[in-house]
Amino acid sequence: MFAAYAEKFSSDDPISGLVLGERPDPVAPDGWTTVTVKTASLNHHDLWSLQGVGLKAEALPMILGCDAAGLDEDGNEVVVHSVISSPDWTGDETLDPKRSLLSERHQGTFAEKVIVPRRNVVAKPEGMSFEEAACLPTAWLTAYRMLFTQGGLKAGDSVLVQGAGGGVATAAITLARAAGLKVYATSRDEAKQKRAIELGAHEALPSGERLPVKVDAVIETVGRATWKHSIRSLRPGGAIIISGTTSGANLDDALLTNIFFLQLKVIGSTMGTRADLASLVSLLDATGTRPLIDRTMPLTEAKAGFEAMHAGELFGKVVFTV
Repeated sequence: MFAAYAEKFSSDDPISGLVLGERPDPVAPDGWTTVTVKTASLNHHDLWSLQGVGLKAEALPMILGCDAAGLDEDGNEVVVHSVISSPDWTGDETLDPKRSLLSERHQGTFAEKVIVPRRNVVAKPEGMSFEEAACLPTAWLTAYRMLFTQGGLKAGDSVLVQGAGGGVATAAITLARAAGLKVYATSRDEAKQKRAIELGAHEALPSGERLPVKVDAVIETVGRATWKHSIRSLRPGGAIIISGTTSGANLDDALLTNIFFLQLKVIGSTMGTRADLASLVSLLDATGTRPLIDRTMPLTEAKAGFEAMHAGELFGKVVFTV
């Protein structure tokens, strides 16, 4: 089958390790199912994999991709949940210390077929396209869990989303507005600030600029570059929910005094559960809210999608059609 896979690692030129070509068809073990992939979407995780982050050399060649929508063995339209927990694990699978994502220990979704545990497929609503559905299992699921499962936010609350334009940030703006939150967003790029307003942000500001009010929560995926601004933007008792550090994880000053004196909460969040994904799909189906797609292209042209992400040219998701 045709696939996009990692053949080698390079921190300086990660895309040099991406190969588009033939890989063996997967064989589903007991308890697993084969999904015929219709669409798959790109995440920063895929770019980091080409740099050797979260992927071991002995696992190469590895088909990349965490997100997919397609048809199960019975022809049902499904969305793939990419968190693979231990077979005997019960409860929140994101807490399983042995969990992994597709494309780490198991071959990923950038292929004509992917195998996953049977419990890792969620029904796709009829009114949602395959392209839209393929955006959900990583970035949108992460944003949903940050806002509602970990953050516990509800209609009327206020939230700051740092780094408008990234996949998780874009999803968080859209979902927060759909759920009735007051939404602020930041970006270094004026065009991305305008796009954030179009997505539903009530106000978009340059990165680091003081907000007109203190917010209940901050959605933080940037890390070092925005951390101080995030902490200083919170009301007393507020929460910063963090799921990534794209600008770096090392902090010169974590503002610990602010955190304890203002009784702020720092909450980690990673991906989401199957139940979170099902709830996300239901929310989008009920509200008519849909993911923002920057561009759609055939999997055969995947290299161009990786290059656009590496260059920071995206606002929304890249979706590959298979």
